[in-house]
Amino acid sequence: MNHPDPIQGRDVAAGTDPLVFIIEDEADIRSLLAETLSTYRFRTEVFATADAALIGIGQRMPSAIILDLGLPDMDGMEMINRVRARGPVPILVLSARAHASDRIMGLEFGADDYVVKPFDPREIVARVRSLLRRAAPAATGTSESGERVPREFARFENWRFEPQSHRLVDPDGEETFLSTSEAAILTALLKAPRRVLSRDYLLEHGGRDDTLDRAIDVRISRIRKKLTRPDTPPLIRTVYGSGYMLTAQVDWVSG
Repeated sequence: MNHPDPIQGRDVAAGTDPLVFIIEDEADIRSLLAETLSTYRFRTEVFATADAALIGIGQRMPSAIILDLGLPDMDGMEMINRVRARGPVPILVLSARAHASDRIMGLEFGADDYVVKPFDPREIVARVRSLLRRAAPAATGTSESGERVPREFARFENWRFEPQSHRLVDPDGEETFLSTSEAAILTALLKAPRRVLSRDYLLEHGGRDDTLDRAIDVRISRIRKKLTRPDTPPLIRTVYGSGYMLTAQVDWVSG
């Protein structure tokens, strides 16, 4: 029997295949996703409720989360908030809600991707792989060859951002975590301060969603909110017809 090609995004630190938490109240869907993902060399743990999943996350953070919005014990958007408060783990949302406004809301609450039911389980595999490829260097602090790389962080207007951990620290020392897509977009802006970056360029860095043209605008909006301070001008400027620009001076520091 031929095994599938090894996936990118292996848990380098642990030396094992990536662990995916499946949070879904429908048993058939849980089983289908777990079986399909295991075929492609993912490890999985399944949960029928948000409470059970939060206990599991408290014990160890997975490489990625597949989350159904229609959980019986907690609104899916609230669940995203609780997970995002604990760390930058990539979150792929499953939902029967197909309206664009629901997709936008999912992104606004910090999801990295959004798939509408019914779905092809192989599409879920492809999307999880994509999320892990973007998240792996940040999570492990390693190059694609597995070598350790120096950790960098950005300083700008008394803020600190650590791309590898997705950790953003405000001037008062309060911290928050960005989603994988948000972290990629902010990193791109910080690497090119005071330059206009096109929407297409930022979409390629933050995860293109061909089914939702507003994805980049939603993610920029979330980053802006996190960078908002009383009585200070916005740090990300919209250049209409061209794209977005970070207005601050940025210093990159290795540590």
